[in-house]
Amino acid sequence: MRVDRFGLSRLVALVVLSLAFSASALCQDQNPTSQSRKAGVTQSGPMISNGQKAKIKGIITRRDADTFTVADDATGAETVVMLTDRSSVRSKGGFLRSGKDYDVTSLLRGLRVEVEGRGNPNGQLVADKIRFDSADLKYAKVVDSRVAPVEEANRHLAGQIEESTEIAKNAGEEAHSAHERISALDDYDVEDSVTVFFPVNSTTISANDKAALDQLAEKAMTTKGYVIEVAGYTDSTGSIARNRQLSQQRADAVVRYLQEHHEIPLRRMITPFGYGEMRPVADNGSVDGRRQNRRVEVKILVSKGIAGSNS
Repeated sequence: MRVDRFGLSRLVALVVLSLAFSASALCQDQNPTSQSRKAGVTQSGPMISNGQKAKIKGIITRRDADTFTVADDATGAETVVMLTDRSSVRSKGGFLRSGKDYDVTSLLRGLRVEVEGRGNPNGQLVADKIRFDSADLKYAKVVDSRVAPVEEANRHLAGQIEESTEIAKNAGEEAHSAHERISALDDYDVEDSVTVFFPVNSTTISANDKAALDQLAEKAMTTKGYVIEVAGYTDSTGSIARNRQLSQQRADAVVRYLQEHHEIPLRRMITPFGYGEMRPVADNGSVDGRRQNRRVEVKILVSKGIAGSNS
């Protein structure tokens, strides 16, 4: 992907900001305000009165199934934004042209947005309009694909530290268990998964794979607090640009099937992304290996905090 000097500067800034969000997550266990916000009790920014009309501008710092959090550009205060089926998500228009409609799945961390809506009884902003620059979305997608592996490493390190601390304390198990459930809301377990395979240069879902997606959707709808992650891939044949486009189209085809046939809200399907020929699971030098790499991975994710509360 070609990036001009101005675009490169924006990309670097987004990467630094996203890494900062990731690093701050390691310290949240010591932050009562952060714990309360994770548990859905409060938020770090000013509470919005019920029915109050408000407009905020800032960067998305957190994305959940039905909400996302925006850090204000000027003050850094965080506001929790509630998504509904009526929330309008569009890019900003320019001179003599209008913006483009987007799904709520495009609301990625690191994306700068403008949100208009009204407050609800929980002090959240219920979004009527969400607007952003289409160029910012492009860079947010790149950042999301680069930062995710770093965050996973951070989570693993945090888990090791936490385990060592638990052994050292060896006391207060009940209190520690409650703390664990609150602290784990950023960590998700894979409840179930399906891999959908595609013919060469195709985005058509086979009958067998549709049946597998049907079972996955039925399980998701009976799972508390679920989100669905969709990632598309290709084999190594063809150009890099074409493979990225094709893998995104495959991911979009799965999202469309789940929404149209099972009415799963789009806000439950986070970050559908096409990785092209990245992350192969088999050798692209063989016919069978290439077949395995032409795939979309679909996962039901459930917060460890929510899963712990149900045990």
